[in-house]
Amino acid sequence: MAVAGLVVTAVVVLALLVGVHRYLWRRFVGDTTAEGSALRRTGTVAACLLPLLSIGALVSGRTGAPFWLQRALAWPGYLWLAALLYLTLALLVGEAVRPILRRVLAGRANESSRPDRPSVTKVLTPGAADAPAADILVADAPVADTLAVPTRRLFVARAVGGAAAVAGLGTVGYGTYGVLRGPRVKRITVPLAKLPRSAHGFRIAVVSDIHLGPILGRAHTQRIVDTINRTQPDLVAVVGDLVDGTVADLGPAAEPLAQLTARRGSFFVTGNHEYYSGAGQWVDHVRELGLHPLENARTEIDGFDLAGVNDLAGGSEGQGPDFERALGDRDRTRAAVLLAHQPVVIHDAVAHGVDLQLSGHTHGGQLWPGNFIAELANPTVAGLDRYGDTQLYVSRGAGAWGPPVRVGAPSDITVVELASRQA
Repeated sequence: MAVAGLVVTAVVVLALLVGVHRYLWRRFVGDTTAEGSALRRTGTVAACLLPLLSIGALVSGRTGAPFWLQRALAWPGYLWLAALLYLTLALLVGEAVRPILRRVLAGRANESSRPDRPSVTKVLTPGAADAPAADILVADAPVADTLAVPTRRLFVARAVGGAAAVAGLGTVGYGTYGVLRGPRVKRITVPLAKLPRSAHGFRIAVVSDIHLGPILGRAHTQRIVDTINRTQPDLVAVVGDLVDGTVADLGPAAEPLAQLTARRGSFFVTGNHEYYSGAGQWVDHVRELGLHPLENARTEIDGFDLAGVNDLAGGSEGQGPDFERALGDRDRTRAAVLLAHQPVVIHDAVAHGVDLQLSGHTHGGQLWPGNFIAELANPTVAGLDRYGDTQLYVSRGAGAWGPPVRVGAPSDITVVELASRQA
């Protein structure tokens, strides 16, 4: 049954991709170019090649392809997925504009084809040279329709297609710039009822979903590390999805993490993508870089307990989250801050008396309107929420998965300042 379900899903997805690409070809190529022209041939080749690159980008990492090949496929393949989304959305908006534009042009053409007011021509009467000239009304000839129907349709197709291309590709370009520029710093203050006055103002730099991979590499890590260090935090929390690849391929890209500086150190918990990339090796590697992995574990910090649980994806390897081990025997009179990659474990956090859970995973939706889909699967997509006596903060993340593009969900590093009600 499971195999049959996968086959059906694959067929549906493939049919959808074929249909969307056919629609884009028709609007951008078929409606705007002449049959047999070089432009049409080029557009047709692109419509066939680009989806193959996208499939190659998605599959190469999972099949163990050489890292150089993953990188070669990733840029065009993943960027085309983002372009496909926004070109399609722009064209769908254009479908509403298309008939309006046609009617406007048709109206103007009708206006230009109407006879003008008759003009008056003076004509001399034969044989009466001295007689006054007679006024004869001569209607001007109708002006030819300067925009024939086929030409008008071509003009509309090119105008709508051109505007859609500018809007869609412009959106992808701006979203790519936002990711490659690096995350911006957000600052929030979170009051905790049980936090002692001595810990008032304690600052945690929260970074999630860095997603080192065939596109985002060492330079991306360095930007993040430099940004965190400039905030001078007391503690750094890396809450999962650090990588999309093996230590062998991405170990050098992660090395700048060794430069993180914080008074009480840097801590790490796994995300679901670590379990696609060899979680055990990555836990060992980040430890070598000076980070402290919290694998269903807890440590005492200034005035509060800091705990971390493994990601839910670790359950397939017998390494899933264990809240009892991480939080079961602690002193509940102390405040507790939990690092957990996925927001969905918030109800376990509430049951174990956690005061604040710090999470990522959602990317804030990453590509609008993906936020609406993310809302269906997560209790909170981004920002600070409260569940009972537990507060949940979800970061949008510092990187991007798949397309290195963010639209409507800018990347961030959040400095969470803990506040004592006793201060």
